[in-house]
Amino acid sequence: MGDVSPQGFEALRLSIWGAYRLFGARASYLVCLNSMPIERARARTGPLPPGVQWQDVTNAMPEHIRRHFDAGMAEGVAWKLAPLRCFPDRHELSLDNDAILWSAPPALTAWLEDTTARSCLVAEDVRACFGRFAEVCGDGPRNMGIRGLPPHFDLGKALEDTLLGDGAPLSSELDEQGWQLAALQTSGKVHVVSVDDVTICSPFWPHRDSLGRCGAHFVGLNSRQLPWSYDGRPASEMTRENWERLKPAIYAHLDIAPWQEVAA
Repeated sequence: MGDVSPQGFEALRLSIWGAYRLFGARASYLVCLNSMPIERARARTGPLPPGVQWQDVTNAMPEHIRRHFDAGMAEGVAWKLAPLRCFPDRHELSLDNDAILWSAPPALTAWLEDTTARSCLVAEDVRACFGRFAEVCGDGPRNMGIRGLPPHFDLGKALEDTLLGDGAPLSSELDEQGWQLAALQTSGKVHVVSVDDVTICSPFWPHRDSLGRCGAHFVGLNSRQLPWSYDGRPASEMTRENWERLKPAIYAHLDIAPWQEVAA
């Protein structure tokens, strides 16, 4: 994550506590940060479980991956691939900072128990948005806000093996998402966390304005100002209202107290 809205940092804190609730001291935890000082991000996030590490990944995208993006993407969007992996010898679960779990979705448990060497995990979405990789990915809507990779899975090679033959650079977040999904789907079995278990959450249809059985992914929450309005109201204002309405239930699920961010 980067220099996001105050609500995005609150979501990060809850996302980390949610993961800790699921895995406790059995797991290692790393926050990948770009474009801002780590100490400032720590101060904005607040108290965290023991052992959480932070890493500046601003320049962590491998050159052999960076070269496939156009200038705009490589400079500021394709952060899910920087770095490609943090714990290559383990089951590695990557969560967007605004994806919060308070219990284990069945697909997550199935992925962890799957003995298939190339079994991966992604989330269901409400619509299929895969950019230039739409034909490869198929019609099933998927979201990379939750991504699980098995031990020793070479994501870089899987991505290279899935490149389209036209050689054109990737130029959007949809291209990035489609590229990742295509790489996972062509490598082996993919477990899918359903939107009933983890909602794609916002006040705007076809997103859901409610929590799932196991969690929620609050799309749009990181933005300080979304560049559009809905029914005459700023979309950012409505997104924050949805967050404020639902977050008391999240704190209750996690059994932690709210924390007031210190002044930046």
